[in-house]
Formats: sequence, C-alpha cells, structure tokens
Amino acid sequence: MNAEDLEESLRRLAIVPVIEIEYADDAIPLGRTLVEAGLPIAEVTFRTDAAAEAIARMVENVPGLLVGAGTVLSEEDVDAAADAGAHFIVSPGLNAAVVRRARQRSVPIIPGVTSPTEIEAARSLGLHLLKLFPAEAIGGIRLVRALSAPYPDVSFMPTGGITAETVTAWLGQPSVVACGGSWIATRDAIASRRWDEIRTSAAQAAELAADATRTRAASS
Repeated sequence: MNAEDLEESLRRLAIVPVIEIEYADDAIPLGRTLVEAGLPIAEVTFRTDAAAEAIARMVENVPGLLVGAGTVLSEEDVDAAADAGAHFIVSPGLNAAVVRRARQRSVPIIPGVTSPTEIEAARSLGLHLLKLFPAEAIGGIRLVRALSAPYPDVSFMPTGGITAETVTAWLGQPSVVACGGSWIATRDAIASRRWDEIRTSAAQAAELAADATRTRAASS
C-alpha cells in the first residue's frame, strides 16, 4: 500500500478505531468483530507489549482488515510494525528519523502535527497526509479550519478527544479525510471481551462514516 492508496481507503472508511490491546489472543476476535460491523480498520497503538503480535495476528488471520500501527515513536517501533505486517504507521509527532525509517521499510506513515511549523516540516519531507493530535485539546475544528487555509495541499486525520457525538462535525471539514476514535473499542471492553458491545459501537461508527461519505460526494 502506498500513501495515495492509504488516503483513498481512509476517505472511504472515514473513522479509524484506535486500539489499545493488552492480550494478543484478543486480536483476532476483535478484528473479526470490526469487519462484521462494517468498519474494517484498526490502528493498534504501541502502548502495550502485545501490540506487534496483535498486529501480526490481525494481518494474518482477518481478511479485509486494514491494520495500522499507532504511537510509533522510534525506528525500532517502525521495524516492529513493519515486521508484523502493518499496512500503515501513525505517530503522535513528527520525527524525521521515524519518517525515513518508514520509507526505508516501504510503509506509509501519518505523523502528528499541531502547528504551521510542523506542517511545513512535514511538507518538506514530502508528506501531505498528517495526523492532527491531540485534536480537541489543541483547538478542535476551529484549528483545522485555520490550518487548512494556507495549506490546501494537506489533509488531516484528527485524533484525540473525538467522540461519536462530535465526529460528524469533524468529518464535515473538507481537509479531514478520517478521524481516529478510541470510543469504539475501549481497552476495558477488549480486555473483558465484550464483542457484542464493540460490534454495536463499530456498526454505529460505520453508519456515521457512511453518512459523512455520502455528504462529501453530494457536495463535491
């Protein structure tokens, strides 16, 4: 998958479940639950020791699931994600060494930014799909609107503080291709294996995403 393919997939799916998974044994049932709910994507964050193994199990055993590695902070994390078969990488900040390593491993990366300076640094590296993080805490929709004006060639995937109640407004912004959301499959729900609860949340998110995609198509 290249950067263009990734952006196209994100525009279509619109909402990305951000996952903290504590036990790798939960990876396959979680992945299958998301696919069954109509939201076949997961960003598995490197915030637990099980992350790389969880990614590998999802990639190998859940057909049709787009699997990303999140909270990638170092070149070693990039290698672990790539070795696990991650389809894309997401980092909370912009680290040129991490970007270079992701390119060496041929995995598209979405680094996090918060300011014009960071956006320009990302553009100088040839990156035009960026994570806005932590989205709500640093200014919300007003900020993404302000940043989009001088950088019309940049698209954003806001993450951080976005909820089922606010995601539609975010997806209504022309520069936003998708939003990351941790409400869909919480760490507690995964650890407790509440698959029906997660399936319901994911199906509701998929409906919100479909509505946003239809609205975008109608306005284009």
